[in-house]
Amino acid sequence: MQKTDIIATVCDRLLRGDRDAASRHARERYPFVPGTTQRRQYTPYQQLKVFYRDGFIDRYSGERLLFPGTIRLLSVLMPDEFPAHKNWKMSECHLLYWELFPTIDHVQPAARSGADDESNWVCTSMLRNQAKSNWTLEELNWKIMPPGDPKQWDGLTSWFLEYVRLHPTIVAKPGYLRRWWLAARRLRESGD
Repeated sequence: MQKTDIIATVCDRLLRGDRDAASRHARERYPFVPGTTQRRQYTPYQQLKVFYRDGFIDRYSGERLLFPGTIRLLSVLMPDEFPAHKNWKMSECHLLYWELFPTIDHVQPAARSGADDESNWVCTSMLRNQAKSNWTLEELNWKIMPPGDPKQWDGLTSWFLEYVRLHPTIVAKPGYLRRWWLAARRLRESGD
């Protein structure tokens, strides 16, 4: 039964003056399932572990993504070519921040009782994360693509680490680039 048919039956029962039957039908066939809301925030290291596990592949499209430190470093080195905005304002931010920036998404949305742990996390672009929002894969008719191999594609993390090795002052001050550099070093040293 399609969801619109369920609603049509509810409306028909209401029109007949049988609110109880309408209510039963709605609760049985298309129940309201309250979600949970909580602020989720992950450290660069936690995020990087997921990005490496998934091989810097957007698990919803199969497209390659970039290491966040690399993207931001490009904006520092080439601000006219790769402009950034601290609040990701689209009119002032290069599209690579939406198309190639990796994020963690909950396959089963956390707002709809999905687990907030690595078993329910996948790497996806900011663009697809925003598009998916709190929808399930079935509702969007999306599929999970196989992970990539970080030995073949590391999102240019190795390039970032080499650039910092040659230009260490770029991460001398606390801030965004330094956090991602520390996370990448930690991951590399841990062998995760």
